[in-house]
Amino acid sequence: MLARARSRSALAPWLGAAALLLACSEASEPGSRDVSAAAAKGPPAQVVLLPPTRGLWVLCEGSARPLEDPAEIEALIDHARQLGVSDLFVQVYRGGRAWFESARADAGPFAEIREATGLDPLAETIERAHAAGLRVHAWVNVLSLARNRDAPILEELGREAVHVDRRGRSLLDYPDLEVPSPERGFYRMGTRGLYLDPAAQGVREWLASTFAELAARYPQLDGVHLDYIRHPLVLPIAPGSRFGVGLDFGYGASSRARYQRETGEPDPFRDPDSPATSAIVRANEWDAWRRQQVTALVAAIRTSLDAVRPGVELSAAVIPYADRAYLSIAQDWRRWLEENLVNFVVPMLYTRDQRLFGYQADALGGGRSPERTWAGIGVWLFATEPEGAVAQVHAARGAGLPRDALFSYDALIEAPKLFEAVAATAVPAAR
Repeated sequence: MLARARSRSALAPWLGAAALLLACSEASEPGSRDVSAAAAKGPPAQVVLLPPTRGLWVLCEGSARPLEDPAEIEALIDHARQLGVSDLFVQVYRGGRAWFESARADAGPFAEIREATGLDPLAETIERAHAAGLRVHAWVNVLSLARNRDAPILEELGREAVHVDRRGRSLLDYPDLEVPSPERGFYRMGTRGLYLDPAAQGVREWLASTFAELAARYPQLDGVHLDYIRHPLVLPIAPGSRFGVGLDFGYGASSRARYQRETGEPDPFRDPDSPATSAIVRANEWDAWRRQQVTALVAAIRTSLDAVRPGVELSAAVIPYADRAYLSIAQDWRRWLEENLVNFVVPMLYTRDQRLFGYQADALGGGRSPERTWAGIGVWLFATEPEGAVAQVHAARGAGLPRDALFSYDALIEAPKLFEAVAATAVPAAR
């Protein structure tokens, strides 16, 4: 705690500036280095980065864990080049824990690696990647806390920061983080865990400041890559609140009160005292406002990054079913592209169904921004059938999506034949 307090004090000047910018942004919204000096230096002049052609997701807690061993970082770079990768999405923030130096998040993982190796794992990865002509994006799980009930953001903001479902139950009270009975017979969480409500007081500011800290501490970082930038996904997927079916989130008391203050609308529940049985009134307005809270978070992160690192890229891994994402989990990623809140998106086209993959790729390739849309390919699904992964790479390119991203590094190095097959699809690097 003492180390965190000292670090927070050292970062106070730029954190204050970022907070001021965030406050101004929110008011106008509709619905162990000298970081300032380091940020001004920019990338080294000798680095020549390759054109973006392929991304690779690198897990912080997978089977490979390259951040924990300098030798494994070098192996990661070598493997990435064999695969034709131009951009590494390196996971450094998961469950409220940080694999980077931080005064805000729980930097326990970073401290353990630093003590064991004497190195800053993210800085080491960036340096070695740049020397090989690769870009590095810090991959962050934004609104998911996984199972971490002790995350610093919860210590600071309290239980109201966590999502509440339509029946008035907090995810903190879900048994084993799964949908309670009697709904459990009909619904399942898409990914179990605790999720933050972007409409809850302080959540937007805390997250935006944390990622601004990340970008400022690592001035050579090429981008920040957002994941879990959405409401929780429940299966089967609810079509918004207006039909009164399914299970959705964002119903915390403080969020509903904020909705009323900002819009002048009544409480979304017809009977606020009985949320478990009450109907939703003015459902379209309520859904639009909840959706706007996620977009406002993306905008706040964009603003905070620009305040400390102008030009750093912002991207997001998104649900490929754009209409479902819009209606069901408050993820309006097409708007983020239209308003230039993000530089590019990576729809996660994770399926073994080749026809479905083709339909999705065709829709994305024929969309408004195919040049800013990377095809996220779940290569792990084809560990014993590499030809399936190769077919999807070619299908994405044929649909007008020349850039892809592979999930994940672990899956590829665990399946040598898969690695070899995917490497054969690499686009030759331009020199």
